[in-house]
Parts: sequence; structure tokens; C-alpha cells
Amino acid sequence: MPLLRVESVSKRFGGLEALKDVSFALYEGQVKALIGPNGAGKTTLFNLISGVDTPSAGHIHFKDHDLGGLTPHQACGLGVGRTFQHSKVFDDMSVLDNVKVGRYGRSGAGLFSAFFTLPRHRREERDITQGSYEALRRVGLTDRAGELAGNLPVGDRHLLEIARSLATEPTVLLLDEPAAGLNNDETDQLAEIVRRIRDEGVTILLVEHDMGFVMNISDEVVVLDYGQRIAEGPPLMIQDDPEVIKAYLGEDL
Repeated sequence: MPLLRVESVSKRFGGLEALKDVSFALYEGQVKALIGPNGAGKTTLFNLISGVDTPSAGHIHFKDHDLGGLTPHQACGLGVGRTFQHSKVFDDMSVLDNVKVGRYGRSGAGLFSAFFTLPRHRREERDITQGSYEALRRVGLTDRAGELAGNLPVGDRHLLEIARSLATEPTVLLLDEPAAGLNNDETDQLAEIVRRIRDEGVTILLVEHDMGFVMNISDEVVVLDYGQRIAEGPPLMIQDDPEVIKAYLGEDL
């Protein structure tokens, strides 16, 4: 049974149909890529899955839950983690504190125990710190925990966002252009980290424009064009698909 099911999903913004009747399934343990030209609807679909927006039609099922109408906080609580295309790092906070922001979503001690520094709050603070260090370990940033996030290079900022999402203990992690702005060595490092995260039990759905990275890391690829799914399958099949080539290179080519 799929972990995540996108069923006949459409999204309209006024007269613009950003997505039209899109369906696909994500199975536990997969790395699945969502690709397509700019404006194809990839980030719109991520917004629907993560609770930023709601479908105009269709359903998105995660495990036994319908994600339609849930808030981002509720979707995160169910196990849907996400990074963003444009960095959401808090530059004036430390690397560790950035990750703690994600970890606090799992806290349940409440304001009363925090205000009076009750034992339950102290235990949760220790757990939050330990869990945040563990998330940093998974992406190789423990040695930079005390640095200001604003001082990190682009590659490490991407890794920090992934660590913050991992701190929420996701079952599915949505990665929005994680390789953007990275050089070849950084992209290779990122691929190893994504594989390790998958091997540790987190299923991955990613949006990416770096086709080398996509073909190297993905088990399956879904291709969108003008809001519609035009292809789905293993990377080797997708890269030879005439409709995919046409979408990226133009009909004449």
C-alpha cells in the first residue's frame, strides 16, 4: 500500500489551473523525484501535500489521513517534513537553535511547566537538544552547531534546512530543490546524505532541476508539464521519453 497517494489532484488560482488531474503514489523506502520545466506546478504540489494550500479537486492521502484542509503544523505532526526552494534559515540564530525550532514541534510540556521550569520541561529541553544534535549528525553539521547560521555557505545552509526538517521526525521528507547552487562535490555529498536518510527509514519526495542528481538518486521520476503529469517511471525510461524531451527541449529538437 502506498505511503502517500496523490489522486486526481487539481489546483486553480482564479482562472489559472496550476495543476490538473495529477495522480501518483509514493511507497515506503523510495526516493521519488518530481521534475518539469519552470511553472509546471511542482512547488504548488508540494504546498498541497504539506498543508500550505488545499486542493481545488482530488485528494492527497498520507497513511490513513486525508491531508486536504490540514494546516502545515498538522501535516508535520502526522509525519510530513519539508524544506523550501528559498532558504528559510534564521541567520541570527545558531545552527543548533535553528534545528531546535523544528524539534520544538514535538514538545508537549506546555507554557506552564516552561515558566516554572518544572522537571518535565527540563527533561524535554534535554531531549530537544539531544534530538537536534542527532539531526545535525545525520547531515554532517555537528561541528558547526555553535556557529551563526548566517555564516554558513550555500551547501551547508541546504543541509541545515534538511536537519531542521529531520528534527520533526518525518516519515516522508519533501526536498524542494536541495541541490540548487551546489557545485559537483557538494551535490555528490548531498546524494550520499539523501541515500543515508532513506536507509534510516525516511521516504523522500524531491523537486530538483539538476538532472544528473535526479537520475543518480531517484528510484522513480514523475514529470509535470503545464500542471499535468506527462510521464512516470524509472530514470532511464524517463530520460528517453519523447514527451519529456519535448517538454524540456522543444518540439523542433
